Amino acid sequence: MQLRAGGTEGNERLTVQTGAVLLLGLAVLGVTIVRIGQLTWLHLFLGLLLVGPVLLKMASTGYRFTRYYTHDAAYLRKGPPPLALRVLGPLVVLSTLAVFATGVVLLLLGPSSRSTWLLLHKVAFFVWLAAMALHVLGHLPELRRGLIAGRAERAEILAAASGSPAEQPARGSRIALAGYSLAARMPGSAGRGLSLAGALGAGLILALALMPHFGAWVGSHHSLHDH
Repeated sequence: MQLRAGGTEGNERLTVQTGAVLLLGLAVLGVTIVRIGQLTWLHLFLGLLLVGPVLLKMASTGYRFTRYYTHDAAYLRKGPPPLALRVLGPLVVLSTLAVFATGVVLLLLGPSSRSTWLLLHKVAFFVWLAAMALHVLGHLPELRRGLIAGRAERAEILAAASGSPAEQPARGSRIALAGYSLAARMPGSAGRGLSLAGALGAGLILALALMPHFGAWVGSHHSLHDH
């Protein structure tokens, strides 16, 4: 099925592209933390919006994990991530779940829960920040290749939609894509795009559904930076 095609490289590309979306969203979320008194509403909205991509990235990495440890031939040939990243992985997953779960609990329980849940949210955030910094550094080469490959995919999709031939990647891009089999030709790009769009759509629906709970936090006297 074309929507699920791409094999191990397609899975890796979905993981990398979802990670890139998360990096961008989390960078903006970081700005809201610095100005939390004025941007509480945006902090809450973005946090909920990113729930979908977070779950998608966990699903794609979990799929690779499952296929490798169930001895799928293609994933065995690809091999596991480096040992350091495998050791770090559980901490990244658990701290990510802790940050988002405590954030949602805080939102639903309201400012009266600050004494306990805000402390847990902050502790989880600092653990997550340290783990994610190491995680991102370890995956920088994959991130670069994945973004280049994703750009080639988008160019091919747009060219197909307009009926014009896709431009060939520049020589430097072809070299950078060597490990991705010039993946502009890799099947499954539509499925990966739909998966990422669906994850963002699910996060948007969650954010819109929980917006009525924002009001209790938006006032300056209930700001998230209060102890």
